[in-house]
Amino acid sequence: MLKKFYKFIIVPYTVFLLYLMFFGMGRFQYDDNIVRFQPVVSTIWFIKGTVSWFNIVKIVLGNVVMFIPFGFLGWVFPQLKDLKSLIIAFVSAIVIVEALQYFSRMGVFDIDDIILNTLGVYLGWKIFRFIELRLKFLVV
Repeated sequence: MLKKFYKFIIVPYTVFLLYLMFFGMGRFQYDDNIVRFQPVVSTIWFIKGTVSWFNIVKIVLGNVVMFIPFGFLGWVFPQLKDLKSLIIAFVSAIVIVEALQYFSRMGVFDIDDIILNTLGVYLGWKIFRFIELRLKFLVV
């Protein structure tokens, strides 16, 4: 039942997330193309420059939590049950999305986003593995 629900919801969820990444949360088109390649630096700048802890948690934690569902892609694509395959596929996809944000100027190509999003996928994969092991145990 859980797998069927996931297969049903992951495509609309992905579309919703792409909407947020390009148009949601007060997005606007930047005047210049911006790239941030120094890991952790832009996140530290963001934290230092933000007065509201709610905004810090929403953005930083959101960049992790919103990507947890992609750790379950092995239910849709069996070849992605392996962590290495999943991470390679995900990082490839998120780099393309970040590049599209850069070229459209509807966001920033930020290495921290890639790191935080990938952390979310990894956490999702750990949860996925836990559930898979529990399901095997329950079936036996």
